[in-house]
Amino acid sequence: MGTRGFTVLRGGVRDVAAMAKTAERLGFHSVWSPEFYTRSAIVTLAAMAYSTASCRIGSAIAYAVGRSPLILATEARSLDELCGGRLVLGLGTGTTRMMQTWHGVDPSGPASRMEELIPLLRRIWRLHEEPVKHKGRFYQMDLTATAEVTAPVRERIPVFTAGVNARMIEVAGRVSDGFLGHPLFSPRYYDEVVRPSIAKGAAKTGRDPSTVETAAVLICSVADDEEQARREVAAQLAFYAAPKTYSGVLEMSGFAAAGEKIRAAFAARDFGAMAAAVPDEMVDAMAVAGPPAQVQAKLQQWSAAVDEVIMYPPSFGLTDERCGEVAAGLLSVQAAREPAVSIAPHADRSPAGDR
Repeated sequence: MGTRGFTVLRGGVRDVAAMAKTAERLGFHSVWSPEFYTRSAIVTLAAMAYSTASCRIGSAIAYAVGRSPLILATEARSLDELCGGRLVLGLGTGTTRMMQTWHGVDPSGPASRMEELIPLLRRIWRLHEEPVKHKGRFYQMDLTATAEVTAPVRERIPVFTAGVNARMIEVAGRVSDGFLGHPLFSPRYYDEVVRPSIAKGAAKTGRDPSTVETAAVLICSVADDEEQARREVAAQLAFYAAPKTYSGVLEMSGFAAAGEKIRAAFAARDFGAMAAAVPDEMVDAMAVAGPPAQVQAKLQQWSAAVDEVIMYPPSFGLTDERCGEVAAGLLSVQAAREPAVSIAPHADRSPAGDR
């Protein structure tokens, strides 16, 4: 049976750190922070590091663009020290438009950029051994330490990459330790696109593709009212499906027509129509929704498709109160899987609380 992780976007950093603490206590293998224009993955991971003691903590994902390789490496080094060697650095570029208009970065060759970046990060990680001199297509560096550099907590940090199209997924096979799947992926997409692409990338660098871990970020909603849970999941799927960037994923999974309707509704800023355009079959293929027992059974099915399932409660169009309820519901699903553990109220809301 595969492992389970937990991630949440909505809520303050202290709230997320408290949820991470609860998730660890309930037996989750990992806790993850996304990144968006309202959330720093690095700051959130620092809070998670201090509120947890044994589970993996990871970014799903942190932006690989907009930060220099040196900043990425030093942030990761500090986080790994803070958490005692439990960090997974998950990186992604975002869409072409995000690279260009959010980060002011040339969007050309994102896969090649990542393939240049990750080995460079590993060299900076070993700055205590030798200077770093690099001249590449995307990055140039001439870094010689001017004082003694202590060795990092670990000789090597696990780096996961995210991607949607086959070429970007190949990056994981070539240079990464793991792959983070998009919330729009279905088991079929993992079978027909993700695994072959990882294998192709691994073959080009002489690696064993089975050593590349796969993790699915899976939208999950729990409610006794199954239709409510499905509506919540549909809204979140529509949010992710709105950019044309993801039309290929939808077409591959058999939902091209739904994608066109979602994009048209998004252009009209009709969020209700966006969610309504998501068919039941798309919810069933890409997400998990329903009462606790049904969610538990579906999660077990997903565990056969990937190495780790990262449970992700929806937030698009939901109130803060409902977001908290869904997150608590998912934690309860895990508690049912670990019957010796119960959920306690988040009395300590400070990331500086006892571990």
